[in-house]
Parts: sequence; C-alpha cells; structure tokens
Amino acid sequence: MSLLAIDAGTTGVTAVVVSSEGRVLATGNREFTQHFPRPGWVEHSAEEIWQATLEATREVLTKVDASELTGIGITNQRETIVLWDRETLGSPRRAIVWQDRRSADICARLRDAGHEERVSALTGLRLDPYFSATKLMWLAEHEPHTWALVEAGRYAVGTVDSYLIARMTRGTWHVTDVSNASRTLLFDLEAGDWSQELCDLFGVPPGALPDLVPNWGEIAVTDPSVFLGLSLPIAGLAGDQQSALFGQTCFEEGDSKCTYGTGSFILTNTGSSVQRSDAGLLSTAAWRSPDGVLTYANEGSIFVTGAAVQWLRDGLQIVGSAAETAAIASTVPDSDGVVFVPALTGLGAPHWDPHARGLIIGLTRGTRRAHIVRATLEAIAFEVRDVLETMPEITSLRVDGGAADNDLLCQLQADQLGLPVERPEIVETTALGAAFLAGLGTGVWASTDELRETWALETRFEPASDRAAADQAHARWRVAVERSKGWADESSS
Repeated sequence: MSLLAIDAGTTGVTAVVVSSEGRVLATGNREFTQHFPRPGWVEHSAEEIWQATLEATREVLTKVDASELTGIGITNQRETIVLWDRETLGSPRRAIVWQDRRSADICARLRDAGHEERVSALTGLRLDPYFSATKLMWLAEHEPHTWALVEAGRYAVGTVDSYLIARMTRGTWHVTDVSNASRTLLFDLEAGDWSQELCDLFGVPPGALPDLVPNWGEIAVTDPSVFLGLSLPIAGLAGDQQSALFGQTCFEEGDSKCTYGTGSFILTNTGSSVQRSDAGLLSTAAWRSPDGVLTYANEGSIFVTGAAVQWLRDGLQIVGSAAETAAIASTVPDSDGVVFVPALTGLGAPHWDPHARGLIIGLTRGTRRAHIVRATLEAIAFEVRDVLETMPEITSLRVDGGAADNDLLCQLQADQLGLPVERPEIVETTALGAAFLAGLGTGVWASTDELRETWALETRFEPASDRAAADQAHARWRVAVERSKGWADESSS
C-alpha cells in the first residue's frame, strides 16, 4: 500500500508517493510562473497550478505501481484566493497570492474603524494583507463585474486546496478544512466554523465558501476522466504549515517545528485550547479529527526566506541554484558587515509591517557575491530567531522544507538560537504530512502513535559555544530591520 501526496506550493507543485512505512518512494515536480503585475502584487494562474498538478502527478506515476495507491493527501499554499466558474471550472482572473500586499489600505481602513480587536478575538489573526478576506474585499471594490458573479453564485471562492479538489472531482465537491479556513479571517476559531459576523464585515457571501470537512477520512473521490485515470479517495487535507507540523509528528502540546520554504513558518502545537499571543504570533487551527476534536497551534509567519534565495537566482542572477548557496557562502568566514533584510513583500511576524521593503546595507568596495549570499542565509536564521524569542522556551527545533538541506543554514540557525537544530531524514515533511493524513483516513495507519515511530533523525546541529558573535550579528540585524520599516509608505508620499 502507498499514498499519493500533492503539495501545491507557492512556486510549484510536488507529487510524492509515500509507502506504508512512511518512506518516500518517488517524487515529481513542476514549477509555475510567478506574476508581479505591480510592486507588492503577486499572482498565480489557477490553470497553471492545475496543469502543474497534472504534470507532477503524471511524472511520479511513471515511477511507481499506481494500483498500489490507496488514497490521496493534498497540502497547499494557504491564504491564496482562487475564483472559478462552478460549471466550466475556468478561473475568471489570476489567483491573488498570500504574499500579495494590495489590500494594505483596506486593512488600515478597517483598523482605523476599530475592527481589529474584534477580528482578532474571533480569528486569532490580525488585519494584514496576508490573509484572504481583505483580498476578497479588494476584488469586490476593484472588479465589481467579477464579484457580482460571486454574489450570484456562479463563481466559487476558495483556497488552492478547494480549487484542486474541484478540478480533480470535475466540480462535484467544494470543500476545505479548518487549517485553511482559519487563515481567511472568515473563520471563528473557537466555534470551529465560518462566521456570519465576519462574512458581513468583509462582504463575503457565505454561500460562495467551501464546506468544512475533517482533515482525514473520505473527503472526496477523484474523477478518472479528468485526473489521469485515477479513481481514489481524497482522504487527507491540510494547509502546508499544519501539514508539516503533522509530518514532523508534532502531536503533543508544546511540540514545535520550523519549515523553510518560500517563507518560513514556526508552529507550536497548543493542544485543545486557543492560546493568544501579545508578541505578534498568530493563533490558528492545526487540524480537526473525524470525530470533531480540534487541535490548535501558535504560528510565527515569516514571508520571505527561501524566496530570497530564489531572488538571488532569478532576480540578481548571482547564483545558479539554491543548492550551491552553502558552498558559495562558505568561501567567506562571515558577511563582512553586509546585512540583507529580505522584506520583499513586507515583514511578517513579529514585526507585521506591510510597508517594509527589502534592504541590503553595509556594502563596501570589498563586498563580493559570497558576502551577499551569506548575508541571505544569515537573514533567514535571524528572522527565525526573532520569532522564537517571542515563543515559550523550547529545548530544540525540528526543521524541514527544501532549505533545511543546507548544512550551513542549519548550523547558522543553531548558533543564533543557542539550541540544537534537528533535521529528519525526510525534510519534505509538508507532503509527508498530507500522506500521513491520507493514511489515517484510509486505514494505512491506525493512530498517530504508529506515525510517530516513522520519524527518524538525520543530523543534529549543535550550537557554537561562543554566543557573543551570534548576539552581535543579531543586534546589527535588528538595526537594519528598523531601517527597512515603512519604506513603501514613505516613498509613496
């Protein structure tokens, strides 16, 4: 028996087949285009996401016996909003991505009107362009003809998971789970359901939203005529960060992980209670079992980490691939005073400044590309430290995601935290979590206790004994962060 996991991320789709022993048997990958129509705007073609899903899945199916597959798990970039025609399944416009900042003024307007405290109390979130509902408000205000068809019931609204399920089932199911719903600003966190009050505030018709389903169980069934001949239960579903928390087997209260992806996200399991933070952390739903039990988490959301490395490759074109950054950065002992604040789409936790912009400071005639590359890796470690310093004390950190393969980054992270960093044998735990959920949903595994036994440590990075250098570098970073804040707001005025 094996499971197919589909990880629909921010820059591409990965299809993974996982065995009943929790081992990755095969993978397939396809990237899709990032659209930046204006500064601070980020969009994806929904059709490209679907085609990338088909191509990645087609690739992985050439490497395994498809008859052994028992179910499908889906995990996805969260907060990104997709609209599609319920009949044709075509999308009237590109998806607005979680990184998009276009609704910053709407957030400010709602904040000035005194809504933030109530919104935060209901959702565990804050008024920030990151979240889905303000993107929908922007659509209603700026594309009224499109929005009229949402209100008329012709267009469905959903996150990427619900869009993919609609495509995979030929429009039969319009569903999502609590981990995705809790990132929309439309979900009452403690009630565990869509909120009519929030829908009214943001002007979103509840009928346009997906039905809520458990994170595992028989959620839907794929239509073989549209999904590569496969008729399989979609049996696991979770937003990418909650899926990674599940894939790292963080099932107990206090268990924590950090995923290095396009952004970086630190989640801590808080059990059956919503724990509020005054330090810039978010309260969120982690998962809901088929018997209705909700597990919650606290989250520190960092918008740009791996995307900064991608920018070095595609924007500055000073590296050929993300994989070579460790070797390049290791040619110099330090960044020689160069600090990079990768606020390319604003700052997330714990600063929450949508008007911050990227900054590279400390350049001299002696600065080489290796210093900038090293400063980029250091920035990722600094950003994670900023978030973890607002969290309850932990004794170690489990890491995953593509950049967790970078030994230098993991060592820099351990040095900055003064804590061991633990990297598992399988670092693509986002897809692994989706497979675990699907396996629970189809009976491949009977319990989370069985899943915990599949986790295996690959490398444990111990921090350097000398904290002075790490603290000095972090202090310099914090000064640079302050200089990056409010830049877009000031330059526009």
